[in-house]
Amino acid sequence: MHLIRKYFPELTPIQLVRFEKLERLYSEWNRKINVISRKDIAFFYERHILHSLAVAKTFHFQAHSTILDVGTGGGLPGIPLAIYFPGCSFTLIDSIGKKIMVVRAISEEIGLENIQSHQIRVENYHEKFHYIVARAVTDFRKFMKLVSKNINNNDINEPSNGIIYLKGGEIDEEIKPFNNVQIINITDFFKEEYFLTKKIIYVPI
Repeated sequence: MHLIRKYFPELTPIQLVRFEKLERLYSEWNRKINVISRKDIAFFYERHILHSLAVAKTFHFQAHSTILDVGTGGGLPGIPLAIYFPGCSFTLIDSIGKKIMVVRAISEEIGLENIQSHQIRVENYHEKFHYIVARAVTDFRKFMKLVSKNINNNDINEPSNGIIYLKGGEIDEEIKPFNNVQIINITDFFKEEYFLTKKIIYVPI
């Protein structure tokens, strides 16, 4: 939790309480359902919450923005971002019902009212949003084909509406088809070794 306080000193008391509750809640659920890698649970705030909040270091969603988290799993990055941006509306989707059950339980437990969640495959979901976020659910080229239909490009925000994708490792081949792609190195703002290969892929729409 000290990493969250270190990098986000502007958090309100309510936000801090919500972030503090997450480790216990995810640990409890992880004993029932494999929501987070067992080896990563000891690094929960660094590898899951801080990683999710990398989006908040780069993008400042305006109030009333709508954000779709695709393949959310147990609610990452959607739940941390919903805590950070209480004035925005988040929709979290995943094809696995047990994971959506975790999202709903944790959101209710910490009192998040700006989240809704659905068990559905993104191929079958056609609602439109200002932004789409995800954490490395598939090859980026495939992801773009699946979610481009879900961007609302008639209602422009600042920065431009678009797709925000967290991914590590080698991405050159995956981004080659996209002329307007922007790459942000997470080590530009988080200095922990874990983030050395982690990037944000942003495609404005």
